Amino acid sequence: MKSIDLLKKLITFRSSSLEQANEAIVFISKYLESNGIYGDILENNGYYSYITTIGKGKKTLVLNGHLDVVSGKDEQFIPIVKNDRMIGRGTADMKSGCVAMIQSIIRLKDENLESKIMLQLVTDEEIGGMNCTKYLVEEGYLGDFVICTEPTNLSISIQAKGIIRIDVISKGKSAHGSRPWEGENAIIKAYENYKAIKALEILNKGSEYYEKSSVNLAFINGGDIYNRVPDCSVMGFDIRYVPDINPHEIIENITNSIDGEIIIKSIEPGVYGLKENKYIQKLSESLKRIIPDTDVKFTAQHGGSDGRYYAEKGIPIVEFGPKGDHWHGDDEYVEIKSVKQLEEILVDFIKTF
Repeated sequence: MKSIDLLKKLITFRSSSLEQANEAIVFISKYLESNGIYGDILENNGYYSYITTIGKGKKTLVLNGHLDVVSGKDEQFIPIVKNDRMIGRGTADMKSGCVAMIQSIIRLKDENLESKIMLQLVTDEEIGGMNCTKYLVEEGYLGDFVICTEPTNLSISIQAKGIIRIDVISKGKSAHGSRPWEGENAIIKAYENYKAIKALEILNKGSEYYEKSSVNLAFINGGDIYNRVPDCSVMGFDIRYVPDINPHEIIENITNSIDGEIIIKSIEPGVYGLKENKYIQKLSESLKRIIPDTDVKFTAQHGGSDGRYYAEKGIPIVEFGPKGDHWHGDDEYVEIKSVKQLEEILVDFIKTF
């Protein structure tokens, strides 16, 4: 099965559901077996991960990708090829990147590689990666360098923002709706707390790759009837912070700036890579060898990937994947040529790793 045929087949798996995502893992396991590569399917809380390793040596390269996708319309799971693009759910994010990794290790399985190459395919990245990649990291499936073939338009993404999710509870005092001066409106207090958080200097600090952290007021709840001053309001925040900032300093700054209570829902690390890293430099050299007329671009991501679980362990990680656009949208697509280029770059990089 050629790369593009394999991608077409993977798109037909409606892997926004756990059952179909797991079925995609089983399919790939059998596909690799038919090409002489044997691995293991690991199960955690009902979610499947696939692991296989080729080569030998002291160093290990991890190739990590997810086969789960966000939900889509029925027609999005029928791949369409048009003008060197494949259109469909998961074409860019990120089944094409997975195909490039799969095909690269098939091509290299009989090579005398001086390093171990570990392929990891998972099924829950879109909902946080807790059951798969995080589990694999905790179980010791680690390496010296990690590539996640998320779609990056063939740029080398070396940084990604971290994630803070908190609830802010603002307390007020109830009163009759006709006499609001006798109460303290918790929703108004919540609004003032929101403005205070947005104005924090630490959240407006930028870096080489980011203008500043982002603050998304994801939801707000408060009040229940028209004729009563609300005495409690809850705001939910999704903060994506510049990765060289200490997230606990952000929490401390928020605590000191608001009149309310903070409940921390989660704090997840960012990725803070440097282009001077020797593996990143080798990857850029492979990119230039395969596409000689390209300018290597180093970029950063606003969203997170499963790579953050390796970054938390101090393992360098990049996102590096094919060209495409509109992932999670109705017209998601990947450029077919770039999938083939990605495969060639991975083969070249693995040989020099």
